Amino acid sequence: MYAIIRSGGKQYRAEVGATIDVDRLPQGVGESIEISDVLLVANGEQAHIGRPRVEGATVTATVVEQFRGKKIIVFKYRQRTNYRRKQGHRQYYTRLRIEDIKV
Repeated sequence: MYAIIRSGGKQYRAEVGATIDVDRLPQGVGESIEISDVLLVANGEQAHIGRPRVEGATVTATVVEQFRGKKIIVFKYRQRTNYRRKQGHRQYYTRLRIEDIKV
């Protein structure tokens, strides 16, 4: 059984027992979160497709970790004008462990 959930404007595939990394959420480590923005729930041959959400479906997850991702370099350059800008960025993430999927 799996579900497609939306968090932070992005979609993720959630399975029971799996961990997913989503954009930062305000909950602390060890807290439980209930996600009601479920777009699809599939169990073998059956699939419940939402329009736009599956009514009554929830995904329960536990916050495992708050962390920052790998640094990326943003480099802007224009030739022959002596224009160079170098900037780094590290995105904040929340790691979730999926506990339960209810339809």
